[in-house]
Amino acid sequence: MADEGTEDLAAENEALGLALAAGHAAVWGYGVVGAALTAADQGTAASAEAAHRDVRDSVVTLLSQRSVEPAAAEGAYALPFPVLSPTDAAALAVVLEDGAAAAWVRVLDQAAERTTRELAVEALTGAEVRAVGWRTTAGQNPVTRALPGLPPQ
Repeated sequence: MADEGTEDLAAENEALGLALAAGHAAVWGYGVVGAALTAADQGTAASAEAAHRDVRDSVVTLLSQRSVEPAAAEGAYALPFPVLSPTDAAALAVVLEDGAAAAWVRVLDQAAERTTRELAVEALTGAEVRAVGWRTTAGQNPVTRALPGLPPQ
């Protein structure tokens, strides 16, 4: 039984590592988003970046407490498209939030501990709430997803 628990925790830690990588990408990406937004929207980007930093730091702490080496951030990340306008910036923010949501759905699937599930639900909810706002700003429809973090059906 102890081996099964260790195996479950290993799968959970692996999923948390992927969520951490998505968090690193989101923090970096929000620098690009903020640079292309109007001054009026830069505060929203800064708040989103701070939310990702907070979750990222929680994951780093959790993995460190488990003696798991947290993945470091990359020096830079490839953008999925050029960000040349505020609309492009909002669309990039949607991509960042959708990536984070997908990673947190995986954590939910692999979570062995209740506290990890609670962290995942909180992070997934935050990502989708932010994505709704960015989809609205980017003029995307629909602005909500029935199943955030899962591929569209």
